[in-house]
Amino acid sequence: MLAVVVETKELAQTVIASLVGGVGVTVVFSIAIWGSARFAELSRGERPLAAAGAAAVAVLALAATAASVVLGIVVMTSK
Repeated sequence: MLAVVVETKELAQTVIASLVGGVGVTVVFSIAIWGSARFAELSRGERPLAAAGAAAVAVLALAATAASVVLGIVVMTSK
């Protein structure tokens, strides 16, 4: 019998999770930056409704980023 040196299934799951986590968190945080920049621009342009929408996008994206970081910490410490 040959010994199993690398658990391929677990390795593939780890690679996929790290890619999704890394790219996903980066994209969501970039949406938060975009929303805050649009908020500043629209506020100076005296468009309060559009500025409020951009601020809402920024706040939601920032909350999603924080939630993903907390979830990652919880998952890492529970194993």
